[in-house]
Amino acid sequence: MALNIRPASEVDYDCVSLGEVMLRLDPGEGRVHTARQFAAWEGGGEYNVARGLRRCFGLRAAVVTAFADNPVGRLIEDFILQGGVDTRYVQWRAYDGIGRAVRNGLNFTERGYGIRGAVGCPDRANTAASQMKPGDIDWEDVFGKQGSRWFHTGGIFAALSETTAELTIEACKAAQKHGTLVSYDLNYRPSLWKAIGGQAKAQEVNREIAKHVDVMIGNEEDFTACLGFEVEGVDENVRGIDVTNFKKMIDTAVREFPNFKATATTLREVHTATVNDWAAICWHDGGFYESQAFPRLEILDRVGGGDSFASGLVYGFLEFNDAQKAVEYGAAHGALAMTTPGDTTMASKGEVEKVVAGGGARVVR
Repeated sequence: MALNIRPASEVDYDCVSLGEVMLRLDPGEGRVHTARQFAAWEGGGEYNVARGLRRCFGLRAAVVTAFADNPVGRLIEDFILQGGVDTRYVQWRAYDGIGRAVRNGLNFTERGYGIRGAVGCPDRANTAASQMKPGDIDWEDVFGKQGSRWFHTGGIFAALSETTAELTIEACKAAQKHGTLVSYDLNYRPSLWKAIGGQAKAQEVNREIAKHVDVMIGNEEDFTACLGFEVEGVDENVRGIDVTNFKKMIDTAVREFPNFKATATTLREVHTATVNDWAAICWHDGGFYESQAFPRLEILDRVGGGDSFASGLVYGFLEFNDAQKAVEYGAAHGALAMTTPGDTTMASKGEVEKVVAGGGARVVR
């Protein structure tokens, strides 16, 4: 059964996302603690999905977030504008000069190489986005007057504070009220939860949000840590991409949350930081759909690969309303995104379509 997606002609946007956007400082091939210069990028788990839909797939996208009104905030805004994402719903907070009351988030991230894994060092306490709360956004304008076919948010934003979790639920309810499909990426980050209740709090918050989600995205760890689903009877010594555990988890999840219309995850086996096996699987309407596999995929920068998977998945549903195509576009887009630096995609739709069709890496001239 196809998803019930609003016609593009009825709305101003194909996708609206809600989440924090940080300034990523990337030491390139070096280490954060020895760097003398950084490349600057923008990035945020929820925003990256909307940005991919706009920049790679040419759809109409907007982001809902907040910044401290200072040069760093305006730099992040400039990155967003370069990506073509609408900023009309960005909220600006007065800056006090030192960030005592409000500031913008920074994310120092190493790419990793070989046996050295990627390392992230976020600096995001007391940010403008973390202080967002119910009532800040006119959702009737977003989903009623302007309208969007899809709404995407996730567990990173929901973990920033009690009020961002409450705002997430408010947004999901408003979206569904107006027939907008809601996707949510669980994106479990232990560092975000450890000071506010740990895994127990993550489950409390995410299980409440899950009641208002149509398309749930997350890997095995996410479903266990955020929703409490643990599956027995799977051989943990089996290496390589194995979908058995995920399928069992989804069977359990959709019985408890019958509102889920689809679920999806990437399947990753890490050989080294720069060589992974990569694939994806999607559940929809009682069936499982698997993407082509990318064995020993060479990776330049893995950060944002899962977000680009989600972006391609959403595009596949919006464009074709077909679960098999959605998971294929998601896996291909995620794979391509990890071949370039930064959190956000540099792939084109033509490149994604070539990979979906089984095309190789021969030189294009």
